[in-house]
Amino acid sequence: MASRSYAACVFCQKAVAVKIMCRGMSAAAQSQSHMDFLKGELHRKHPGVTNLKTLRLPEELQTAARSIIHRAQVTRLNDRVRSLTNILWSRKRAVEDSNLRQKAVSLEKELWEKAMEKRGDLDEEALEDGIRRKVLSELRRTTYHWTPMKYNEELGVVYMAARLAGGYAAVRRALNEIKKRDPSFAPQSLLDFGSGLGTVVWASHLCWGDTLKEMVCVDSSGPMNILAERLLKGDDERAEPHIKQVYFRQFLPVSPKVQFDLVAAAFTLSELQNAKDREEAVMTLWRKTSSYLVLVENGTKEGHQMLMEARETLLKKQDKTIHDNRPASVFAPCPHELTCPKLTHEPITPCNFQQQYQPLPLPGHNNQQREKFSYLILSRTEPAGTETEGVDWARLIAPVQRRTRHVHCRMCCPDGQLQHLVVTAKKHSRDVYRCARSSDWGDQVPVIQRVDDDDVQTDSE
Repeated sequence: MASRSYAACVFCQKAVAVKIMCRGMSAAAQSQSHMDFLKGELHRKHPGVTNLKTLRLPEELQTAARSIIHRAQVTRLNDRVRSLTNILWSRKRAVEDSNLRQKAVSLEKELWEKAMEKRGDLDEEALEDGIRRKVLSELRRTTYHWTPMKYNEELGVVYMAARLAGGYAAVRRALNEIKKRDPSFAPQSLLDFGSGLGTVVWASHLCWGDTLKEMVCVDSSGPMNILAERLLKGDDERAEPHIKQVYFRQFLPVSPKVQFDLVAAAFTLSELQNAKDREEAVMTLWRKTSSYLVLVENGTKEGHQMLMEARETLLKKQDKTIHDNRPASVFAPCPHELTCPKLTHEPITPCNFQQQYQPLPLPGHNNQQREKFSYLILSRTEPAGTETEGVDWARLIAPVQRRTRHVHCRMCCPDGQLQHLVVTAKKHSRDVYRCARSSDWGDQVPVIQRVDDDDVQTDSE
């Protein structure tokens, strides 16, 4: 009996050992599958990281900008910089005529109903005139009055002091998404629509200066084009431009067959008067795109909604003029092509991101500032870079909250839903946890395995 009991005990010990060993092998296999998405990178540099450290203007650009601003001697420069910044940040889309007519009809109906409730004889003609005046007065009081921004040389210099560094930071961050996720992309041509001071040229040159051979800047403002050229020449008319093969135009190239590898429009859609103009501009830019179209706007509700209008247009509307049959696909920041969930949640909040940067060294400017922006990148090619078999990637839409042994991630997911996920090493693997902990607002994070319902909260919660 003793020997049999001893044998049973030994058998049990071996069975437990085998079970433990199998668990270890399973965990190792699982860990290996998790490691695949890293592609040999460290956790803090995983494929989904596209954030940049504090950005500075290229030295040549900063020196030229300071020289131009100093020579312009603009009176009350700091006050005018603050005023222009507030105007640009609070800028809204013009109210569409159809919406204005609908509002006028609704107001008129409401005023007539109130008038009819009063007893006594009514002079209908006088009442009609009075109601018309009240409707016009109310519309003037409550309607946003959109006016185009017209830049002369002096206002262009104010804009340079206010927006050069921040605009450059937003564009660099957006272009870095392509640079990081599609390292094989080597553009030879660039079109910048609404080029302003030429920040897209400077940012693109830093990313692909070895391959870019032609850069066309289109801006309807002659004074802005002149300032952009002065920046390229270091504020010296006799000098050679720091970046060669840059051409300035006031109108887009006429031929619809001419395409560019990279097409960009930064802070430009907001300068177009109505939805029809924006739709036509976006369609035209897409026709001229052979690889990537990059759109950047202020990180406000208005900026985000204009980008979602553009996204809807390019994904769902049929273009009557087709020279390139390859369809549009969303490259960034959306991990899906469904309706933006931010637009379906109340209250509506913008999908935006931020980039830290050093402003121009001018009196009154802080050492570091943050540019809040929204962006949209569409591609004629299949999305590249972070696509790994068996791995879904979500976009972080808020700062990561790091806590002891867990992190809070608010994400837009590939299924088109917003989620608040609490990531731990125990439930999501050590690699996923460390990647999430190393990520920040705007990065992509891997979501490999399903998690318990307790770990996931919808955005409304």
